[in-house]
Amino acid sequence: MIKRDYYLNQIIKREWDGNIKVITGIRRCDKSVLLFELFKDYLISKGIEQAQIIEIKLDKIDFLN
Repeated sequence: MIKRDYYLNQIIKREWDGNIKVITGIRRCDKSVLLFELFKDYLISKGIEQAQIIEIKLDKIDFLN
């Protein structure tokens, strides 16, 4: 996994600004890794419990409805 410090820092810098964040990019450019691993690890390191973090992977059939 490549650590995306620049993009992670951009998300962290705007974390509490009240706006919805949209992460875009070409296929397989680690958008999911950025959110589901790097940003999640950052939140946990700041004291947020894993039970407070909601992950919704919209490509899973469970979320079809």
